[in-house]
Amino acid sequence: MKTIKTFGKTLGLAALLSATAFAGAEAHVTFLDREAKLESTILATLQVPHGCDGKATTEVRVKLPEGFVFAKPQPKAGWELEVIKGDYHKTYDNHGDKVNKGAIEVRWKNGNLSDDFYDTFVIQGKVSGVEAGTSLAFPVTQMCGDMVTAWDQVAKGGGDAHGLKSPAPLLKVVAGEDHGHDHDDMAGMDMSGMNMSGTAGMGAATPAGETVKVGDLEISGGFAKAMLPGQPVGGGFFTVKNNGKTDDRLLSVTSPVSGDVQIHEMETKDNVMRMRQLKDGIAIAAGETIKLEPGNLHLMFQKVKTPFKQGDTVPVTLTFEKAGKVDLVLQVLSAQGK
Repeated sequence: MKTIKTFGKTLGLAALLSATAFAGAEAHVTFLDREAKLESTILATLQVPHGCDGKATTEVRVKLPEGFVFAKPQPKAGWELEVIKGDYHKTYDNHGDKVNKGAIEVRWKNGNLSDDFYDTFVIQGKVSGVEAGTSLAFPVTQMCGDMVTAWDQVAKGGGDAHGLKSPAPLLKVVAGEDHGHDHDDMAGMDMSGMNMSGTAGMGAATPAGETVKVGDLEISGGFAKAMLPGQPVGGGFFTVKNNGKTDDRLLSVTSPVSGDVQIHEMETKDNVMRMRQLKDGIAIAAGETIKLEPGNLHLMFQKVKTPFKQGDTVPVTLTFEKAGKVDLVLQVLSAQGK
């Protein structure tokens, strides 16, 4: 049931009526595409059309239903990301591996989406182990500072949801045409631990994947992962070895194929995965080696112009505090690579 409340005080009747008035046609949280093929990996895109009674949205929580597995959320610039992991009710096949646990809730936190604007929140996942015709409900909690709106009503027996005041977003599962191929890994976003032409990296001083040196630093093993069509966020990885006697720091990264490149850290504690941007960069102590890899430190390519495709290249420019700038070319591997 939809709830609108403030922490520590009761919301006035007028404000409550004003807030619930928004729950009319298409005013609630819904999916951009409301159908998904069975045994396919999709980008489930939630649309958040407004805030809570005029207040800006600061957090969005999504509970994931059984049958939507191997979920990996898309990070959003300016928001922190948490993924709650737990046990599935069943065991699912993931390219030969038997998997019985994974993401069961996703939280985008500490953002600021004005009531005047609309935005989307994206989760990649596989629809599996349910029958065609099933509707999967994704209860959403929308938080606006001290106010909470829950979109969690589900019609009994899978009936018509149009009469509900605060319906949970639904995905209707339809029969798939081809179960032989699907893309199970969000590029660069391995939560467990770009179409660029092959000429995209031309002009770089060193071929893709080769070691480059700048000052006392040695950068090697650069790669990215293939992305799904329409996916605007990708990841990049490499290793930096400091052969000198002076500490250095990776300050920033830029790329002509991305609107913004951020440096992120990912950590998991007590079945909660948290991702945050490292605005101060990454320290590289004298004599140490720092590895950017899936599930740990990584680059986050925001607003990618064309999704990365296996076999292509991604040019980047790294800026270090002491060593200065150096160009690097990342090889795009398959979604299963490394």
